[in-house]
Order: sequence, then structure tokens, then C-alpha cells
Amino acid sequence: MLPNQPLAERLRPRDLDEFCGQEHLVGKNSVLRKLIESGNIPSFILWGPPGVGKTTLAWIIANTLKRPFYHLSAVHSGVKDVRETIEKARKQQFFNQPNPILFIDEIHRFSKSQQDSLLSAVEQGIITLIGATTENPSFEVISPLLSRCQVFVMNPLGKEELMGLLDRALKKDPYLAEFNIEIAEYEALLRVSGGDARKLFNALELVISSESTEESEERIIITDEKVLLHVQKNLALYDKKGEQHYDIISAFIKSMRGSDPNAAVYWLARMVEGGEDPKFIARRMVILAAEDIGMANPNALLLAQSCFEAINVIGWPESRIILSEAAVYLATSPKSNSSYMAIEAAIEAVREKGDLPVPLHIRNAPTKLMKDLGYHKDYKYAHSYDGNFVPDDFLPGEIKGTKFYDPGANPREDEMRKKLSAFWKGFYDYDKK
Repeated sequence: MLPNQPLAERLRPRDLDEFCGQEHLVGKNSVLRKLIESGNIPSFILWGPPGVGKTTLAWIIANTLKRPFYHLSAVHSGVKDVRETIEKARKQQFFNQPNPILFIDEIHRFSKSQQDSLLSAVEQGIITLIGATTENPSFEVISPLLSRCQVFVMNPLGKEELMGLLDRALKKDPYLAEFNIEIAEYEALLRVSGGDARKLFNALELVISSESTEESEERIIITDEKVLLHVQKNLALYDKKGEQHYDIISAFIKSMRGSDPNAAVYWLARMVEGGEDPKFIARRMVILAAEDIGMANPNALLLAQSCFEAINVIGWPESRIILSEAAVYLATSPKSNSSYMAIEAAIEAVREKGDLPVPLHIRNAPTKLMKDLGYHKDYKYAHSYDGNFVPDDFLPGEIKGTKFYDPGANPREDEMRKKLSAFWKGFYDYDKK
């Protein structure tokens, strides 16, 4: 019989040496580890997907530094809870004693007024704030609070790290050690985890509990088939706390990219029924409009942005209609990733070639000295020529003639290719057939 306490809790790391993953933050000589070892940590926000150790890391830091630790969840706490906790921290202030740590899980769910209530305490050093979020803090955390906090990005756990956690569970957990367990195949366990340690441990426990009985002393061999049989049968439709958060939004985006409005509204409905944040859905549609539709239909970005603004005005549940309209429009719109590919190619050139000098004739020349040095000399003002165009060199000499933007195969960009071909003869080919 397995205990009531989940495996993830039983195996929660107690110090940085036991902590799995995030070497860029807590590995030797890493930035966060150095701060912890110095004993002087700033307020910061941990941004990353579920199950990568945000709560655990906050607890380890408090325990390592021997600081009082207060834990609030933004889902269940309000301004009153925040103020009461800050007042407790204030009363614990003594001469030269480090301030307590206030950990706020899912800080992105705090309203503006709730986040405002933290500002003064953070500024005065009454508490050291550690926030945890699965959403981009730039969108979800107010600017005054964000400016007072460092942001550390936490990554999904990799294959080797997840396999190490499984092996550690079988060896270190006293309850699992009572069983004769062999993991013959890892793929299904790794796949259902999605880089989430909590999901990984839950899946492992579910398979073991399904395969064992109190009296059984037989060997339990875990295979991909058994994992899929037991785990998929027990998956919830949608876990608003994040269990399928990334899988469902991925299916939603891929359905719109694949021009399937029926699948798009189905996955949208799954998120609506699961209580997903409508702003999260709308924000992802804004990204898709630019990345996957782009120049094939620039109005898509305008509509997606209007959708994002409208749901903030209209509220729930009517916002579901606005989301549905935008999803159907984006799914049925022509597609092009030419703008996305253009910026990726340009960034690659910047990284490869470094900071190439700006050609003299297109430099700014606000002073006489700059003019004497040739800045702005021989610049051709496009509006002074027929068709408001004149061939000129706008790229650094070293990459002159590089084509970053290649129009996509759709009616709108076909017209753009025709126009560019007329302007830049021999550079953009146009086939009239």
C-alpha cells in the first residue's frame, strides 16, 4: 500500500546539492547560487513551466539562509492576506537580522491592487519577495514591481534529468523500495511528464499502484504499454493548474496553423471549460497572427490584437465568443511565416558577423564634424525619385546583396514579390506563370 503523501512531496530536495536541473541558476559558479552563498539575495521572480522546482527552490533558499518563510498562493490569497503577512514580517524585524522571505506562487494571478500592496514592503526591505509564475512576467507583473525584482528563467527538465529522478525514486523512496520494480522502457513516462517532475512522479506512482497489491511480491516491470494504459485512462480533461496547460495550447496553435477551424474551436472549448485564463489564450493568438499568418494577411494581427483588448473590456463568459471569432478567422486565413523567417535569418547574420558598421551615406549627421567625416553624404532621398524609389545600398558592405525576406507563396505576397522584382532587378525573381 502506497502512502497518502505524493511521491513528489516525499522526494522534495532539501538542499541545492539534491536539487535537479537548472544548472544555469544553481549549478556551481552560477548566478543564483553565488547570490545564495553570499547570503544577500534580492527579490526575484522564477519564471518557468510547472513541475520544475520553483516552490522547492524558494524553500531551499529560505532554509539555507535560515530565514523565516511565508508562503502565499495567488489563487487563494487577497490583499488582506498579503498585508497580514507583511505585518508579521515587520514584527519579526530585529537589529541586523535578515528579512523574511515571502514566496507567492502563481504571482501572475494577482491583480494590480494585490501586486501594488507588495511594493512598499519590497522597497523598505521588510520582506524579500520570491514570486513564481508560468506566464511571462513582462505581461503579468506590474512594471513598478517588476523593476524591483530580478527575473530568473527555469527550463523544463531534460531526458537525463527525468531519468535520474526516476532512478532516485526507486532507490531512495522507502515505500517504493518495498517493491521489486524495474523500468524496462522510459519513453512513455518521459513523454507524459512533458518535463514536469510532478507529473513524472504521479505517473510512476499510478502505474505502480495499478500493477501491485498488498500481498503481491512479484516483480513489477514498467513498460511504455503499461504507462499509456494506466496513465491515459486517468488523465483529466484539462487541469487548470497546469497539468495539460501546455499540451492543450499547443494543440490549439497547431490547429490554427494547420487551417482547421473545427479543431481550433474544440481545443478552445477545452480551455474555456477548464478555466484557462482568456488573456493567455488571446496573447498566444496575437503571436500566431504575426508568426504564422504574417504578410499573407496583415489584418490578422490587427484582429488578434483587437481580440486581446476586447476580452479585457467585455469580461467572462461573453469573451468566449470573441475568442472563437478570432480563432476561426486565424484558422481560415492564408498562412505565411516569411516575416518570422526573415528576422531569424537576420539575427543569425548579426550573431555570425557581429556589429557591422552602418554605411556612411545612411548615417545620421547632426554635427558639422560628422558631415566632414562623410556621414549622410550622397544619400538619395527616395521621395525625390519616380515612384518614390531609388536603388541604393542600405546593408553593411560585408553582407551587401543578402536576402533575408523571401515573400511567401500566397496572393498578397505574390504581389509584393512582383513589386520588389520591379524595384530590385535581378534580386527578386517574379514568374508570371
